[in-house]
Amino acid sequence: MVLVQMKTKIKEKEKAIALRRQGYSYSEILEEVKVAKSTIALWLHSVGLSKKQQRHLTEKKIASAKRGGLARHKQRLELVEEIYKKARSEIGAVSKRELWLMGVMLYWAEGSKEKDYRPGSGVQFSNSDPRMINFFLYWLRNIVNISKQDIYFDIFIHENSIDRVEMVRRYWMNMTGFGEQYFQHVYFKKGNPKTKRKNIGDGYFGVVKIRVKESSGLLRRIAGWVNGVVECL
Repeated sequence: MVLVQMKTKIKEKEKAIALRRQGYSYSEILEEVKVAKSTIALWLHSVGLSKKQQRHLTEKKIASAKRGGLARHKQRLELVEEIYKKARSEIGAVSKRELWLMGVMLYWAEGSKEKDYRPGSGVQFSNSDPRMINFFLYWLRNIVNISKQDIYFDIFIHENSIDRVEMVRRYWMNMTGFGEQYFQHVYFKKGNPKTKRKNIGDGYFGVVKIRVKESSGLLRRIAGWVNGVVECL
């Protein structure tokens, strides 16, 4: 019995060595030779590989790592999507009052405020996220009943995107559903050459500022609504 086991081990070792000399990796050999990884390492530590075989193994390791990375990336995306779906289902129906309060809090966070040195200023809301811009436009038009004709926009982009002005303008027109006459003002921000900016390229569309004509009264009402929320805490 012992002799049979010894012969089997010898055959396994010979097979492992032969596979290694053909350029197989340890993990591939372990699929063919069912022994412990430590045994394979002991058997093969002195088995050399040609440069071509070493290069081939390296390429396979890189390919395997890429496949593993893609698999993990896919798993992460699936997990994120599952979280998104569950979170969306938790919202349910939203009342008009809840939308009103959302808009008030959003403006408190992102909108301009009246200053003592600049009394009579109007409603101004800036952001680069088209979803947030559209939410605030909905809030203005459907919750506080601002006419479309009383709304206009400023676009702010970095000066190194000056050649993309019309593309950027069309982007915001498509995103908001407002025509060209509402996007008459484009302002260029000077860049710092020492700063490594990431918001560049075809996916960069600057920042949009929503302005409401003759809206100092609305601005003060929003400030009052904010104070009312704070006093409830």
